[in-house]
Amino acid sequence: MGLKDVLKKKIDEQRPRTTKLVKEFGDVKVGEYTIAQTIGGGRGIKSLVTDISYLDPMEGIRFRGMTIPETFAALPKVPGSDYPYVEGFWYLLLTGDVPTVEQTQEVVDMWKEYAQVPQYVIDILRAMPRDSHPMAMFSAAIVAMQRESIFAKNYSEGKFNKMTCWEDMYEDCNILMARLAPIGAYIYRMKYKGDTHIPADPSLDFGANFAHMIGQSKEYMDVARMYFILHSDHESGNVSAHTTHLVASALSDAYYSLSAGINGLAGPLHGLANEEVLRWTQNFLEKLGGEVPTKEGLEKALWDTLNSGQVIPGYGHAVLRKTDPRYTSQREFCLNTPGLKDYPLFKLVALIFEVAPDVLLKHGKAKNPWPNVDAQSGVIQWYYGVTQYEFYTVLFGIGRALGVLANITWDRALGYAIERPKSVTTAMLEEVAGIK
Repeated sequence: MGLKDVLKKKIDEQRPRTTKLVKEFGDVKVGEYTIAQTIGGGRGIKSLVTDISYLDPMEGIRFRGMTIPETFAALPKVPGSDYPYVEGFWYLLLTGDVPTVEQTQEVVDMWKEYAQVPQYVIDILRAMPRDSHPMAMFSAAIVAMQRESIFAKNYSEGKFNKMTCWEDMYEDCNILMARLAPIGAYIYRMKYKGDTHIPADPSLDFGANFAHMIGQSKEYMDVARMYFILHSDHESGNVSAHTTHLVASALSDAYYSLSAGINGLAGPLHGLANEEVLRWTQNFLEKLGGEVPTKEGLEKALWDTLNSGQVIPGYGHAVLRKTDPRYTSQREFCLNTPGLKDYPLFKLVALIFEVAPDVLLKHGKAKNPWPNVDAQSGVIQWYYGVTQYEFYTVLFGIGRALGVLANITWDRALGYAIERPKSVTTAMLEEVAGIK
């Protein structure tokens, strides 16, 4: 019997043991926590600390204590726009203070100084097969720049100081953050726009420049600003945030750490959700003959979906117990944008929002029948012509970097220890559960 055959036999024997532990003995305590939590990815175990953001079940994400509407209202706005500078938001995440216009401009100027992508990064991207996933390209570009890490250089030269190393991490994070939008834009134009590239406009802020470099309209500049801020952070326990923190806890620099977090974000159970929701919504509209149905017609179609064993993608959340405020912010943008407001795909999304929660409540299986951020975000990108599904996670990654890089700067400032939870064996769990 070959290795794979032996392994299959062992797996077939092990699966029922794990299933039984979760289903029949999930509430049994293993120390302070249950068997279900121990096997189930540590769900709900409070073992991480961050002051950058907090996910409230009823209010949604709070950035430095402020709700999303409060955040958008408080931050300095880009002249001529209703949306704030991403750079000002970075200041808020790092300090907890709402910056002045002058303080915001200081970050704008600093990022412009750092924004030039090294030629060797461009060479690496161009050497990769053109059918490489954009997230693989994005991650490769990030880790390629590790050679420039100030944090790593000072550590290797014996200049590491626990009290001041956060300053090196801060410098690395600013340099890295400034280059993420140009790198993302280069990947986009290389893969999807005939390898024709648009240079940065030094007069533009971070979000607007990204829109400019991918060849988008001025209207999309606000989309970029909104999107990056909304997707920036979501506590420390999600995969991209936790992975970045975990790798940085080994005193890996920002480049190693963010690249690892981006790799986690690329997973289908994390960053792929907005793509899956958009595909489902488009297919749903096609099944309805391309016409937005009546409420009654939609309700029947949703029941048919649930009764066939499928789910309504974009509805439900592991923590939230109300409509995701990130969904609401994007919905308001659509409602205030004339062309988007009448866009059939958005009209369907808006109608699903009116009908789906009641259907899911009556169905009875959903803990949270309200939409999350992914129920809305893909529709906006599609409307503006960003129709390359696989690129959506790069957009997510640029935004998520804001939160995770702010977090690892503070991790070093507070001297957090290397992360090292303790494992147990299946046999140990069976012993605690009283299974012979």
